[in-house]
Amino acid sequence: MEYKWLNKKNNKKLIIFFNGWGMDENVVKHLEPGDYDVIMFYDYNSLGCDISLDNYSEKFLVAWSMGVMVATLFDIEYKTKTAINGTLKPIDDNFGIPVRVYDLTLNHLNPVKFMKNMYDNVDDIPTISRDFENQKSELAVLKTYKADESFKYDRVIISDNDKIIPTKNQVKFWKKEPNIQGAHCIFPYFSNWGELL
Repeated sequence: MEYKWLNKKNNKKLIIFFNGWGMDENVVKHLEPGDYDVIMFYDYNSLGCDISLDNYSEKFLVAWSMGVMVATLFDIEYKTKTAINGTLKPIDDNFGIPVRVYDLTLNHLNPVKFMKNMYDNVDDIPTISRDFENQKSELAVLKTYKADESFKYDRVIISDNDKIIPTKNQVKFWKKEPNIQGAHCIFPYFSNWGELL
């Protein structure tokens, strides 16, 4: 697992962002940090990561897509936890991406098509600086991870038109109705990190 500081100004509060599969900071680079430091975790080819975040008095979780599941695998105490367009069973016929669709994506991976399916507006699509083979291996290894299903999110955001993790499957998992209009990637609809907490 990799990490990148998106804002590090010795603030007392830290937002920990677990990104989606295949992504980098470009999906959220426009979000203003306010009085939060922000660290992003991404590239889940492995789960090892050598970093200490103990010097923050308050930690806030924002997890998106596959990051919603991956975030549950780490023992971090959060003040609030937000899940965005993901479930704890992200590869599942009823509660996530149907297994057949996931396997087809893996076997015929087309990152350009994938990005188009993630956004409502093609003008919002960022350039992702990730190696294709690295993305593909990450997609394969994500099938081997299992969420800690005792993990509880405080806030769940579900888009009404998610073509990646189908809206209806998210609704079944969370037992909540869609609460935002949009596609899988909702970050273009926000201007700062605080709005996601």
